[in-house]
Amino acid sequence: MKILVAGGTGFIGNMLLPCLLKAGHQVSMLVPAKRKHTVISSSVAVVEGEAFNPLVWRGLIEKHQVIINLAGSTIFRRWNKAVKDEIYTSRIHITRNIVDAFKSCPADDRHFFCASGVGYYGYPVNELLTEESRPGSSFLARVAVDWEGEALKARECGVRVVLCRFGIVLGKNGGAFKNMLPFFRYGLGGRWGDGRQWFSWIHALDCSKAILFLLEKSTVEGAVNLTAPNPVTNRELTYLLRRRLRRRTLFPIIPGFLMRAFLGEFADVFLKGQRVMPQKLLAGGFQFRHPALEGCISDLLDERTPPAM
Repeated sequence: MKILVAGGTGFIGNMLLPCLLKAGHQVSMLVPAKRKHTVISSSVAVVEGEAFNPLVWRGLIEKHQVIINLAGSTIFRRWNKAVKDEIYTSRIHITRNIVDAFKSCPADDRHFFCASGVGYYGYPVNELLTEESRPGSSFLARVAVDWEGEALKARECGVRVVLCRFGIVLGKNGGAFKNMLPFFRYGLGGRWGDGRQWFSWIHALDCSKAILFLLEKSTVEGAVNLTAPNPVTNRELTYLLRRRLRRRTLFPIIPGFLMRAFLGEFADVFLKGQRVMPQKLLAGGFQFRHPALEGCISDLLDERTPPAM
């Protein structure tokens, strides 16, 4: 397939592009003009253009069978009104531009994969969540609901729409794991708050393979949870990391009030959580290489843990 990835310079994009190439697809990547970027492979065609510009998308839609939209302003920072507006509008406007381009260039056998997140579900305590579960009322839930609503309008043009509700993607070269690891190595890896909040995660390789699986599984559409089938609590996560790294911790608990003082409302992403199951992936027969967190952590550390202190 001819595939265009918007947001391909981000963490998920960087791990997905090599998998798409290895599977034999023709891959293009949309990057903002004049922005510095690293080309993963000479086989990736780089297209310069602003995703916010609706005129960019018509030509791109005409040339590609699949659009994978990973673009959007990062959520990983302290939130204020301006930041929240940027998080929201970046997702809505870019997705709206893509859908409008589909309307202008109707064609058969088109696929639109749009990022979303498990934040869609809000923060229900201990509820086991599947793709059929209702949305929450948190800020990220409202963003996800409206974002997905814009993407689903592409169905009116006969486009197959897949909404990728990402959990916490764990990989060696970026994302949450890379940011957490130094704290645990230096004895600062305490649990967050009471540690009972759920942590729905997925190994970076499984995340990429799941998208490839969905590309081929054309009968699957709509929302798909991209999470491992064994979510854990934050308490379990910190225990596994400390045990695997053989590190004592100087601060066994990081108080919630302290996290909120530094992160504001964004702290809820860490202090609350979702217990999410990948029901559609499992029903479709997808085989996870790393279904359990312990194996995932061992793989990411790659047996190169420094000696115990």
